[in-house]
Amino acid sequence: MEAKGRDLVENEPHCVTLTDSEVRGALNECIAGIVAAIRTALERIPPELAGDISATGIVLAGGGALLRNLDIRIRDETGLPVTVAEDPLASVVLGAGRTLEDFSLLHRLEVA
Repeated sequence: MEAKGRDLVENEPHCVTLTDSEVRGALNECIAGIVAAIRTALERIPPELAGDISATGIVLAGGGALLRNLDIRIRDETGLPVTVAEDPLASVVLGAGRTLEDFSLLHRLEVA
């Protein structure tokens, strides 16, 4: 993969080639944080919700869902089924739109 930007030392445009392993290494700490946050959330939810999540699994949405094998890593580290939304980028916008259309739903989120 080629990354283009400005060399801050020479203040000139510059292009570097990155390998898959370099990109994975750069993202590893962030992904570990995501997995840790998922574990923390799972530890704090009520048992009945935990049962639902165990049965139906986790659905990844948003741009992060497009990271290759993120679903597999989360599945391996949580033991839960994980799927990627059909259109993860649009899912976030559509969900936000539905929430704004139904103010009672928005109020329930504020209370929780």
